[in-house]
Amino acid sequence: MVKLALYVRLEAKPGKEKDVEQFLRGGLPLVDAEPGTIAWFGVRLGPSTFAIFDAFNDEAGRDAHLSGKVAAALMEKAGELLAEPPKIEKIDVLAAKLPR
Repeated sequence: MVKLALYVRLEAKPGKEKDVEQFLRGGLPLVDAEPGTIAWFGVRLGPSTFAIFDAFNDEAGRDAHLSGKVAAALMEKAGELLAEPPKIEKIDVLAAKLPR
């Protein structure tokens, strides 16, 4: 059962919006290799605002994701692509509907 999640807000530097979009699209294969990441979404909230939302069954899955390849790549590219550091929020999932 999905109980935990991460919400990561990303604000692209001016002119880097397409690069952030490509980064998020490119993250999917890396996340596919994480068995503890139950759901992962890279989304655009506005012209330069993006977010990542991912869900986990337990703290071990969330911790593995935070120390995984996508998180490392994000931190490596943050200075180049983002106007400010990513805002990472650990959240609790109260209800969820996922494919079976």
